Amino acid sequence: MYLSPALEKYTKEQLSAREAQRLAEFIAWGPAVFQASRLMLKFGILDLIRDSLNGLTREEICQQTKLSDYAVKCLLEASLCIGTILVDPETERFTISKAGWFLINDKATRVNVDFNHDVNYKGWFNLEDSLLSGKPEGLKTFGSWPTIYQGLSELPENVQKSWFGFDHFYSDSSFPQALEIVFKKHNVKSLYDIGGNTGKWALQCVNFDKDVEVTVLDLPQQIKMLEDNLKGKDNAQRIFGFGVNILEENAALPKREGGLDAIWMSQFLDCFSMEQIVDILSKVKNVMTSKTRVYIMETLWDRQKFEPAAFCLTMTSLYFTALANGNSKMYNTADMTECIEKAGLEVEEIFDHLGQGHSILVCKLN
Repeated sequence: MYLSPALEKYTKEQLSAREAQRLAEFIAWGPAVFQASRLMLKFGILDLIRDSLNGLTREEICQQTKLSDYAVKCLLEASLCIGTILVDPETERFTISKAGWFLINDKATRVNVDFNHDVNYKGWFNLEDSLLSGKPEGLKTFGSWPTIYQGLSELPENVQKSWFGFDHFYSDSSFPQALEIVFKKHNVKSLYDIGGNTGKWALQCVNFDKDVEVTVLDLPQQIKMLEDNLKGKDNAQRIFGFGVNILEENAALPKREGGLDAIWMSQFLDCFSMEQIVDILSKVKNVMTSKTRVYIMETLWDRQKFEPAAFCLTMTSLYFTALANGNSKMYNTADMTECIEKAGLEVEEIFDHLGQGHSILVCKLN
């Protein structure tokens, strides 16, 4: 198994017995830890403590938040044990800890909090059933669709906001570097964006290169969302939508006269099982020529520069299990390479550490 240098800690014990016991209890009380910390953010208590000059007493927090003494006491005591705040035992004034600071200020953490509360929290109660059935049993908390993607346009507004906030945050941070890789390395004038969602990458492409034409391929209902999002946008006339369920047995990608320069898939293949990925890439192969390059951008958990990113990614796999589709995950390098080779392609080059931890696998015909 490949592991980046930051992940070598996974190969040997790091904790003392007492530290390990505390972590075990932290896991056991995980749901309460999450909700208490989320409410410390929502009620603004962590912000108030951070912004205070010498910390705040419980009474001062009650006055400023208008919460009851009971509510504030419960949250403060829990947060003290969680480790997001500190207390001076003599003055009984609370101050922010390093963990609390990151909980407030780290953008990725805030996105993850919203995503886990609005999208995942109730559905994860059915994780066991999903692992046994291979279906997203937790999705029934929102509707009866076979996967979350069919129901994305029908999810409650706050759930959609958190879902897209999560999806776009991680991909958008990689776009500037990704554009350089795609357009500076190869002469790309025609590009297919498979699984293009609302067209954020497509818009980046047509604004980066004045000649490129982009075709976004996605589910028909997603193409409708794409078209709505493109209205009035600069250079949108060079973006075209093509509705297709790429998993259907007879689904085929449109062939482009004169050949296709590039095929882009960002955070797309992690939405499918390995068998489905092979099928998708086999269909991609059918529209390729020797000049075509496939750019697969994924957050491969084993290639992360920092260990917390690997933690977030392996936990995200459980979202795919319980809510998204029941059979996909955040893959590692070996899994993705196996799928690529089974489809008759080969990895030509890998670019690591883009944005929030993405890698781009550049593939060509074998």
